[in-house]
Amino acid sequence: MALAGIIPSTFRPKPHPHLYEINTWSWLERMSADLGRLIQLEDVPDSTWDSIAELGFDIVWLMGVWRRSPESRRITLEDPGNSAQFDRALPGWKPTDVIASPYAVAAYVPDARIGTWDSLDRVRNKLHARGLGLFLDFVGNHTALDHPWIREHSEYYVQAQQQDYESNPSFYYPVQTPQGPRFIALAKDPYYPPWKDVAQLNHFHPAGRAAQLTELRTIASHCDGVRCDMAMLLLNNIFQNGWRQLLGDTPPPQEEFWTAAKSAAPNLTLLAEAYWGTEQRLFNLGFDFAYDKSLYDAVRDANPQQVRDHLNQVQPYQNNFARFLENHDEPRRPEVFPNDRLVADATLMGTLPGMRFYYQGELEGRRIRLPITLRLPADEPVDPFASALFQKILEITKQEVFHQGEWNPLEVLPEGDNSSGNLLVYEWRQQNNPQTNSQNNGQNKWKVIAVNLSGNPAQGRVRWPPNTFVSPHYTLYDELNEVTYQRGGAELTNPGLFVRLNPFQAHLFDLTAAAAPQT
Repeated sequence: MALAGIIPSTFRPKPHPHLYEINTWSWLERMSADLGRLIQLEDVPDSTWDSIAELGFDIVWLMGVWRRSPESRRITLEDPGNSAQFDRALPGWKPTDVIASPYAVAAYVPDARIGTWDSLDRVRNKLHARGLGLFLDFVGNHTALDHPWIREHSEYYVQAQQQDYESNPSFYYPVQTPQGPRFIALAKDPYYPPWKDVAQLNHFHPAGRAAQLTELRTIASHCDGVRCDMAMLLLNNIFQNGWRQLLGDTPPPQEEFWTAAKSAAPNLTLLAEAYWGTEQRLFNLGFDFAYDKSLYDAVRDANPQQVRDHLNQVQPYQNNFARFLENHDEPRRPEVFPNDRLVADATLMGTLPGMRFYYQGELEGRRIRLPITLRLPADEPVDPFASALFQKILEITKQEVFHQGEWNPLEVLPEGDNSSGNLLVYEWRQQNNPQTNSQNNGQNKWKVIAVNLSGNPAQGRVRWPPNTFVSPHYTLYDELNEVTYQRGGAELTNPGLFVRLNPFQAHLFDLTAAAAPQT
């Protein structure tokens, strides 16, 4: 049960928030090992929450707090295909190190290893006291095979006939219910084989949909936002196309599930795991944020033009995308974005508009990717280069201009060669507001970020609209590299700011008007 007085969240994340994803089970296991005693969620030292807030985070996503499925654990443990990834993450692992998937939810109550509703609420209160919001998971597409609904409400699921099961048993889960035998479809992404440990909910079933919305309202009374797993699978057309052979002529509801979800929990911030170009549809249905996998792919491929096109083509939605270099579904950052290109990639992802999304271990440069069905990774050292860089970027982007300012892409013209297309340059500007002078020190705030997203040196001239520079002299302090430059207002106006960057390097300028050139 919830603590007395718990009400739906009034917490709203600041613009362009920083989110920190924690794999809750493994995090508590590591903390327990380090402290020599069992640590549950409410036992996490206050100093840990303090340090997360001090780094500049606005939201903590506690991934995987819900009750785990014994059936999921059994399936995971018996699958020989898991041994190789377990060996890589934890050499010498034992069966006791294997846990169920956090996305095979057996019930929307905190798992006993994590804590209770009351302890979860206490942690939420601690986060609020530090200005942090709490996100949890909502897995709307499927449940664990041993969820109570399987036997009590098998009608909530996509079902097949016995002959379907007999012709393709790997696609269905046979179960005996009070109403007789049922053959429930295993959940799947349309492009991949079924997930072996989860059952596919029927999003067109009115009572099943109502039950899901009731679960969501319960979750919403204990947190400020939810990350919605594979959110696009619940869209009417995607669900209908994927399951047409079993749904028959069942008509879709007039209202999309996510529209109903937003009405059911209007104060809940929604973050979509979404792919296939469905992000804008989800924004229109009420999502506040969605994964920007397209940007991730373009940066991974070191394709500056694709990055530029993406930022220009969906500009009205830039504030709604979640930018990341890794999360629990992607390889660890060093595998994809090695240190020799990290300055540019981390600066870009950390200073674009939208949600800036970091994963547990990313700040330390961890290389071991922990399967979500393993409780604890092997020890590994902190990467001092990555750690120092991420901490610097987080410290810089705490500044109000990166949250309250306006983001604008800037034009870069060729200068001496044709490499300017490899540069991406943009600014953040926050105009002086007398009501916020105490925070702004009575000055406009102006940042200019330039990144070279290629493996070759790049140079160009950055141009602003006429009448941008009203002072004769300007100071550009590169906060990333700790170097100061002096430039005249006339030069910045025409021909523009000359930028030359080595491969995968970046500038992060604080630009201020100066009374006269400083020496």
